[in-house]
Amino acid sequence: MTQVGFIMSNLHPWASVLILSEIAQVITKGTVWLAIVAYAIGIALFAYNRSKALAAVRLAWTTACVALIAHFSSAFHFYHHWSQESALLDTARQTKGVIGLNWGGGLFINYAVLSIWIVDVGSWWLKGIDSYRRRRRLIVLLWHAFLIFIIFNATVVFKDGIVRWIGVIVSLCLIGSWIMLAKQKSK
Repeated sequence: MTQVGFIMSNLHPWASVLILSEIAQVITKGTVWLAIVAYAIGIALFAYNRSKALAAVRLAWTTACVALIAHFSSAFHFYHHWSQESALLDTARQTKGVIGLNWGGGLFINYAVLSIWIVDVGSWWLKGIDSYRRRRRLIVLLWHAFLIFIIFNATVVFKDGIVRWIGVIVSLCLIGSWIMLAKQKSK
């Protein structure tokens, strides 16, 4: 038996549940923040040194995408026990608590974000490092505007306290980076 297994087996059942609950929170929240931070790093690199940093940007966005997959997986595992109905009801509950509408459709918006992100990152790896430069500007702008909108909602609209303020700062930095990109392109 491992040391962790020995410790867990000798704890009071309530203590084991509390420890596992804390681990679940750390994994679920940690992976979503890793996704946000990696995406933000990628955007900053893209805005400040677009021509020389594409490999680092692609790696940052890939890390963000993988972290988001881990976030979805941990949320479904720890909080919804792989139940679509549980996730839908929880999303509806949260939406009602924030905007007064008992609607779980935000879950499908999250699925769309993850699906599009996987395709985006996958195509970048399959088509080569320079393929991002050849993408239609409007498509790139709309995709990243959508991601920033999702990040803003996830961290500002649906959160409170310090998380909300961190979300405001991150969102403003992301918007600022895209404004820099737009100015670079128009020159």
